[in-house]
Amino acid sequence: MISNQILQNTIDGLKGIARVELCVMDTEGQEVVSTVSMKDCAGAAAEFAASPADSQEIQGYQYFKVYDEQMLEYILVVAGAGEDVYTIGKMAAFQLQNLLIAYKERFDKDNFIKNLLLDNLLLVDIYSRSKKLHIQTDAPRVVMIVESGGKDNNTALELTRSHFEGSTKDFITAVDETNVIIVKELVEGDASKELEKLSGQLVHQLQRENLNNVRIAYGTVVREIKEVSRSYKEAKMALDVGKIFFDERSIVAYSELGIGRLIYQLPLPLCKMFIREIFGGKSPDEFDEETLTTIHKFFENSLNVSETSRQLFIHRNTLVYRLDKLQKSTGLDLRVFEDAITFKIALMVVKYMKYMETLEY
Repeated sequence: MISNQILQNTIDGLKGIARVELCVMDTEGQEVVSTVSMKDCAGAAAEFAASPADSQEIQGYQYFKVYDEQMLEYILVVAGAGEDVYTIGKMAAFQLQNLLIAYKERFDKDNFIKNLLLDNLLLVDIYSRSKKLHIQTDAPRVVMIVESGGKDNNTALELTRSHFEGSTKDFITAVDETNVIIVKELVEGDASKELEKLSGQLVHQLQRENLNNVRIAYGTVVREIKEVSRSYKEAKMALDVGKIFFDERSIVAYSELGIGRLIYQLPLPLCKMFIREIFGGKSPDEFDEETLTTIHKFFENSLNVSETSRQLFIHRNTLVYRLDKLQKSTGLDLRVFEDAITFKIALMVVKYMKYMETLEY
């Protein structure tokens, strides 16, 4: 159903062009929107709605019927008589009727995309409805999720739609109160660069409109419309995993999640058992700040002792001493690749566990 605000804007625009007063009534003669009140026409409008005529002049007003798929939806009343007013009224009624069709099609497409994302359609329905709605089934697409903190979701939805205004092949919708979903059709070429650039532009626009904590996540590119739901699930995972392991980033791609994607799918009891077996009763993130900084910098430099000591502005022997001390307390030598991998995974597991604990509260 088209909103009253859209109807009001439309007849205001028509009045500005044609210089006549207009009123849209329902089939019972109640005013819906108007440029000037025409409540005295209510009775005549209701009688006209029940008549077989599509247009009629009654006591200085022109009445027109506006249909939605052969169902009478509105009565358009135009003040004035004569051939010019009649022509204006016919054009206005035609405009309103086309507006109803356009918004109905948009609603149908929006409803289809929501059900497609949520896996609520049979395969045969996906292709039959795509054909009916003139949606190409074999175009490369990706699903992007925009999160703006929930309370600003309606604003984010409208701003995102305005960002993609003019693009008839992209779909912007919302399936909950916290995220905006974009089903983006891509051109052939380097999809990763295109998505990174597009995401950056969108984040910049939303932040410019004072939307804080904007995050964008996207799945992998799919080439069949039936696979769109998979890209959506990947984007959802990228959004969640990004908050845990890439909290400093505002844009996260599913393809960049790495081992974090696996850890995110582990049950918490298994994670606790892993930490207990490796470190006993101690958590690997409970070391002092100096030790943790050393560990992270060592990992950043791919276990290179010389480069790590240089970036930490310490002597190489000081770094070796710290690593030896860590080995004594944990039994893991970070200079050995297998031990380093174990420690790195343990740090990520603890981060995941702490994040999940915050959700429980």
